[in-house]
Amino acid sequence: QVQLVESGGGLVQPGGSLRLSCAASGNFFSINAMGWYRQAPGKQRDLVAVITSGGSTTYGDSVKGRFTIARDNAKNTVYLQMNSLKPEDTAVYYCNFYLRAPPTGILGNYWGQGTQVTVSS
Repeated sequence: QVQLVESGGGLVQPGGSLRLSCAASGNFFSINAMGWYRQAPGKQRDLVAVITSGGSTTYGDSVKGRFTIARDNAKNTVYLQMNSLKPEDTAVYYCNFYLRAPPTGILGNYWGQGTQVTVSS
């Protein structure tokens, strides 16, 4: 069974920084894309950033230039460095992995439990 465990959320003042982490554990063959999504109350879940197995990155328009996604394949971990945080960044942040797990090895989509990020003075 595959588990994604997130950490690093919390309360930060506007203009501040946070770093989120998400590590995969359990039985799987390989990880393809890793990403972060967020969902504010009453809104849909939106893409924040994604990084492919080759290291290519894509960012949501609202976070470009402020957030950076990175991955450590040896640790099966993805990171999200968030700088210049704004109140509108307040949301629950979810990590998302596409990975291949036994017994079939078919590419599957897995989600973390979510971590709250609150930007407020």
